[in-house]
Amino acid sequence: MNKVYLLLGSNQGDSEHWMACAKKQIAASCGDIVRESSIYQTAAWGNTDQPDFLNQVVVIRTAMQPLELLSATQEIETALGRQRAIKWGPRTLDIDILFYNDIQANFPGLILPHPAIQDRRFTLVPLCEIDPDFMHPVLHKTMKILLELCPDDLEVKLHPNH
Repeated sequence: MNKVYLLLGSNQGDSEHWMACAKKQIAASCGDIVRESSIYQTAAWGNTDQPDFLNQVVVIRTAMQPLELLSATQEIETALGRQRAIKWGPRTLDIDILFYNDIQANFPGLILPHPAIQDRRFTLVPLCEIDPDFMHPVLHKTMKILLELCPDDLEVKLHPNH
């Protein structure tokens, strides 16, 4: 089985609901969720004129290959109302594949590990909560060190309900 770290994000409608639905669908169609971080709230990154995001990292065990998993997660996004109209725009749900084992690859539509992990506090904070000593297979630094070095200054705060 493959160990995969996924980042869930939402900032449209009932974000907690979309993320809970996503986790149910991930567990049903992709693989068992073996760990999950708390949910964090962060101002939008990139296109900042939009509502705050909720983000959470989940770790799954899956038999799927990377592109098969990408297809499955995109189907879940679409089923839950995701529309890809604006880059970094508002969305009901976003599922990013952060790490897939320690694979380093550049597939059509998928780079592994995700190329922006080290630049985004909203990704590193939940990663550090569940696996601070996990070693980035390309940068050869732990999540804890990457968070300390992260240039992003957006505040990442624990969501009030978690």
